[in-house]
Amino acid sequence: MRSSSQLLKEINEGNFVAIARALTLVENDIYPSAELLRQLIPRTEVPVLGITGPPGAGKSTLVNAITANFIGQDKKVAILAVDPTSPFNFGSLLGDRIRMTQQFNNPNVFIRSVATRGELGGISTKTIEMVDVLRSANFDLIIVETVGVGQSELEIAGLADRTVVVLVPESGDEIQNIKSGLMEIAQAFVVNKADREGAITFSNNLQKLVRQQHTEIPVFLTVADKGEGISPLCEWLLKPGADYNVRQPLLLAEKAFKLIQHHRMRNVDKGRLKAELIQATAKPGFNIYNFIDQWT
Repeated sequence: MRSSSQLLKEINEGNFVAIARALTLVENDIYPSAELLRQLIPRTEVPVLGITGPPGAGKSTLVNAITANFIGQDKKVAILAVDPTSPFNFGSLLGDRIRMTQQFNNPNVFIRSVATRGELGGISTKTIEMVDVLRSANFDLIIVETVGVGQSELEIAGLADRTVVVLVPESGDEIQNIKSGLMEIAQAFVVNKADREGAITFSNNLQKLVRQQHTEIPVFLTVADKGEGISPLCEWLLKPGADYNVRQPLLLAEKAFKLIQHHRMRNVDKGRLKAELIQATAKPGFNIYNFIDQWT
């Protein structure tokens, strides 16, 4: 087995086999993952792009189109596709590898699927650690595509340097939801499938909403499966943001909070918790707050 130092050297050199091995070790807490994480020096100049939005908005197709644009510029792209986990068997479909087959064999593209591990926000602690592994390699851009479960995806704002919310013209009826949730995390909106009826109207409504909030959030129109509107979006993605220095402490604080939370909860066995709850609830006078005192 490679030592963590040897593995790190190969990661820094961009060896895809070593990167895949390291991600597997980190995702599953296999030795020497803990040592490896403590030796990482992530390249902060490598932008992490978060792609989020409701199911069916065409996020994977958009990621495909963005990736094709950047590899056309001879850039190296890493994609971390987060898939939902079953709450019953903790399995995951990991279907993004199927949807991204056109990039699968490209030597400048690294694709990895990862399960949410029950995190409603689509971002588990393992996702954060895996992004740091990718940031230690020689990629020019890292894309994290999240599950797409609505406002619970606010957690992506704690991981990505830039967060793009993907919507479709049919989202027009949900404009109030956009006000209350996604506006807080979006640094750009993409109205995908813009060749559909109502796309221009929806885009105009989004722009009016942005102006009402006194924010500078661009709205892009794309037809990802045809490659339309992708170039302006990609130019914006690599353009230095004026808010980066303001957001950086927030990003680090959110990241540190998730990691601390994970490490403090790692000894809580859900199976044992469930078994003891079944026994406790069978007794009269059960009180969950008294019950959890023995766990905290």
